[in-house]
Amino acid sequence: MSADPDLVRGLEQAVAQSPENISLRLHLIELLLEDGQAAAALGHCEVVLRGDPDHQEAGRLADRSRDLLGLSLDQTPLAPERVPVAAASGDVPNNDQLFEIVRPEVTLADVAGMDGVKERLRTSFLEPMRNEELRRLYGTSLRGGMLLFGPPGCGKTFLAKALAGELGVYFIGVGLADVLDMWIGSSERNLHQLFETARQMAPTVVFIDEIDALGHKRSRFGNAGGARNVVNQLLSELDGAETSNEGVFVVGATNAPWEIDSALRRPGRFDRSLLVLPPDTRAREAILSLHSRDRPLGDVDLGRIAAMTDLCSGADLSHICETAAIRAMTESLETGTIRAIGHADFEAAVAEVRPSTVEWLRTAKGHAQFAERGAYGDLLEYLRRHGL
Repeated sequence: MSADPDLVRGLEQAVAQSPENISLRLHLIELLLEDGQAAAALGHCEVVLRGDPDHQEAGRLADRSRDLLGLSLDQTPLAPERVPVAAASGDVPNNDQLFEIVRPEVTLADVAGMDGVKERLRTSFLEPMRNEELRRLYGTSLRGGMLLFGPPGCGKTFLAKALAGELGVYFIGVGLADVLDMWIGSSERNLHQLFETARQMAPTVVFIDEIDALGHKRSRFGNAGGARNVVNQLLSELDGAETSNEGVFVVGATNAPWEIDSALRRPGRFDRSLLVLPPDTRAREAILSLHSRDRPLGDVDLGRIAAMTDLCSGADLSHICETAAIRAMTESLETGTIRAIGHADFEAAVAEVRPSTVEWLRTAKGHAQFAERGAYGDLLEYLRRHGL
């Protein structure tokens, strides 16, 4: 029997958001095997075994995956998921920097809902990149940048990984802690090493989270030369000043696009942008199903609950499941009788948990209304539809 595809997609999203959660990953491996996706399951087994080579359950599932694929142990060496970056020159203590490098198994088909976002990615980004003949005809290059923006917790990182998976290329993910350093010059060297690594492994998707913190408006820095230098270094790397960025696709994610230096939005840099909004009803149902999977669920219509949770992020939906479970557990302790989590528990949880995206949407409205005409048209239309 095949696994529920929505449940698989939801679990993959949860693993992408919490990669260190071994329990979640093991559940995903079991579902992938149930669904006949042994290669993808083996890839996740390898991730667990890199961190803990003696993990018995991961080892058992890896053996099962190899059997289904007809592979022996020596045919499936563990590929490095994290590649150490070369130590910086000089006396700066920066020789333990790591960037995450993976070849994602997920594709856009694994992203629950978000049909409008996926269609825009395909038409404006993916198809031109895939079609070499069209690129040659129109004289375009295999390089570019895209900015994903929207409220926190709505799947921007997972979408970037799915984009890399769709293209079949490596994914290099970095956050602030991977780049910014207290030592003068280290942050710039880290950025340079990131792009050098991407160029060597091209074609590659480079994902930079919280890009607004790295590419903040330089006018705000005043005499803070170090901060300005980081922005200038990022601009230089995006331009490929001394080398070619052919085959390097840079995806930035931000909750505050209005804080990004305008130079980063010029052609050849982050010249395309995509609004990533809270999950739609279908995606919310998949996320609720995921977070309810290992709990004693009674007669609950998760589709109805999903319809009641408009504007909730993935984190909000997880909190709703947790709140409903605590409500049922508390009553069980008080009565001495164990009972399942019911529909009323979920309805009470929905009434208690306020969507965390509302504050962001209201803040964004103020910026969008006074921005350059058309800059945030999609966002303003979404706010209008939701009465915000």
